[in-house]
Amino acid sequence: MRQLVLLSGKGGTGKTTVAAALAHLGSARTSLVLTDADVDASNLELILNPVLRERRHLVGGQIATIDPDACTQCGICLDVCRFDAIVHDTVEYQVDTMACEGCASCFYQCPDGAITMVPQPAQWWMRSDTRFGPLLHARLAAGQENSGKLVTRIREESRLVAGEEERELILIDGPPGIGCPTIAASVGADLALLVTEPTISADHDLQRIVATLDHFHIPAVALINKVDVNPEQAEAMADRCRNHGIDVMGELPLDTGVTQAMVDGRPVTEYLPGSEVSLALRDVWERVEARL
Repeated sequence: MRQLVLLSGKGGTGKTTVAAALAHLGSARTSLVLTDADVDASNLELILNPVLRERRHLVGGQIATIDPDACTQCGICLDVCRFDAIVHDTVEYQVDTMACEGCASCFYQCPDGAITMVPQPAQWWMRSDTRFGPLLHARLAAGQENSGKLVTRIREESRLVAGEEERELILIDGPPGIGCPTIAASVGADLALLVTEPTISADHDLQRIVATLDHFHIPAVALINKVDVNPEQAEAMADRCRNHGIDVMGELPLDTGVTQAMVDGRPVTEYLPGSEVSLALRDVWERVEARL
């Protein structure tokens, strides 16, 4: 079982578009498990049109709740809360659930036992079926705790499915950035494909994700999307990658057919198989598959 993770360093580079195209191309001769690890903005399903098979809650953190009958309104909880999550009106003390970070300081300091910590099942993961293989994806509710935990869970589920069904490759659409979710999506992968674009901000963030992968000893290759935007910048980024030992798997042109394919809910390689960008993606997949 191999694991390929697609990362971008920043959002908007076309990472999910590439992931959907590779799912289409790879499924022709490789058995896949697809994983959408961008749980803060999960949208791979918009292109793959999955059929939901199962959905399960994942209990995340806890928030405080105050029993008004047991509360003597001593005000200690208001004093110890560092997040201003305790609200005192003229009648009683209450918890602002959006501000509560679940630190439990109020719970431990309440002399009357009026505060309890309540689990929050505000995250859930799902398994769906697509025409390219099973898809593991998830949802993180707004304002909830670290999405790295949820990413770790769906990656575990992906490995279980791949093992049980003897599938050859787990294709992971990772989150942008270099934070905890990206690390959770990357660690243990056999190869990272870095999807970038020729802009100054993307160049900066590409360097950051390369440094992150170096730290975890994860081999990486790169793909430069939308090269038409700034060919000089694209060439400079490609040279920088090669100087760092990162091979560039290819360059993709800016193509309005990609947008049309997204509107139609299909990978561009399926929607417009003969287009310039689709042919370039086929070459990219051949090179990535060989590297794997």
